[in-house]
Amino acid sequence: MAQTEFNEKLIDEFRASGGEVTGMFAGRPLLLLTSTGAKTGKSRTTPLVYSKDGDRLVIIASMGGAPKHPAWFLNISANADVVIEVGTEKFNARALTAEEPERGRLFAQQAEMMPAFNEYKEKTTRVIPVVTLARAE
Repeated sequence: MAQTEFNEKLIDEFRASGGEVTGMFAGRPLLLLTSTGAKTGKSRTTPLVYSKDGDRLVIIASMGGAPKHPAWFLNISANADVVIEVGTEKFNARALTAEEPERGRLFAQQAEMMPAFNEYKEKTTRVIPVVTLARAE
């Protein structure tokens, strides 16, 4: 199954079940990030695992350790205003890329909960960006 098709099915399941999903993401903290395409200007929704840091949500632009950044990260770098869905809640947020030493702390925090992130870090030479999502006022 292509990644786009996989994501579409996951998004549909998430929205139909109030954020509960089956399969490889069952029991994981999952959110939907809707960003504006950097090149197209179109809305793009991406399912992502997350952790929390105080009132902020934290997502990691790992792309499974690929050598390039995921499209959603390029989108939020061009336009930081996003829409987040967590469970049945939907709200506007501002995405900010964390700088060191916060980036390292937040990455380690999420990798402790989800060790695959350490594997992704080993698979790439790029510094994997960590993004915080703060609810828009």
